[in-house]
Amino acid sequence: MSLLEIENLVVEFQTASGPFRAVDGVSLKVDEGEVLAIVGESGSGKSVSMLAAMGLLPWTAKVTADKLLFNGRDMQKMSDADRRKIIGREISMIFQEPVASLNPCFTVGYQIEEVLRVHTDLNRKARRDRAIELFQLVGIPNPEERLGHFPHQMSGGQCQRVMIATALACNPKLLIADEPTTALDVTIQKQILDLLMKLQAEHGMGLIMITHDMGVVAETADRVIVQYKGRKIEEADVLSLFQNPRSVYTKALLSALPENAVGGRLPTITENLTDQQIFEGAVR
Repeated sequence: MSLLEIENLVVEFQTASGPFRAVDGVSLKVDEGEVLAIVGESGSGKSVSMLAAMGLLPWTAKVTADKLLFNGRDMQKMSDADRRKIIGREISMIFQEPVASLNPCFTVGYQIEEVLRVHTDLNRKARRDRAIELFQLVGIPNPEERLGHFPHQMSGGQCQRVMIATALACNPKLLIADEPTTALDVTIQKQILDLLMKLQAEHGMGLIMITHDMGVVAETADRVIVQYKGRKIEEADVLSLFQNPRSVYTKALLSALPENAVGGRLPTITENLTDQQIFEGAVR
């Protein structure tokens, strides 16, 4: 049984010029212990798809799906209270901008302990011990001292590690990592990716990696979904995708890797491609 199973997910937002369809008929599955990468350029609906699945979009968004199951449970039929019991405990998300996602008014230790206070029966001392253990797990030095720091007192890489520790606090079955290495230097990026893959393997979690970086996909994923303008263009195992991409768009996306730069310039992904050509043969 799949951990997360989505069929025909549609997300619409109301704008001044009318409804805007940000996600158009996306379907996906992820199993326990599997790493699924969702890749595409900015605005392709990657993050919105996962926020919709978790019920974290604003009430103004219209979300529909033929099927939206987590661990066999229908999330569309859950009450808000039941959904809140799952989010943060069984499904966790590492958000794209760690500094912006952490509350600047509270220490990072308080914010981790808050997750444990909501989702576990641990007493105050046990919550602090668990927070220290989590900081050690993600490689934050001097964890006892760092628990008392505010987000602005920590570097971007350290805040990202705090976000990972918070997401892992309750040993979730599914972890969604939304651009987990954005705005980090190359050395820190590798450390964060290595850490995520190590923890994923150790805990047997399902992992959804949202990214526009094909290098990250090659290093981490078992399967890949390619999205463009809210639609799923292609889905394949990672080796097949890189060796034999089927869609015109996926080929264009792979051609935009840095090693393919000519004269210091990368090819434009949609150069000479119409939407009709891009969507031709798309997986629905």
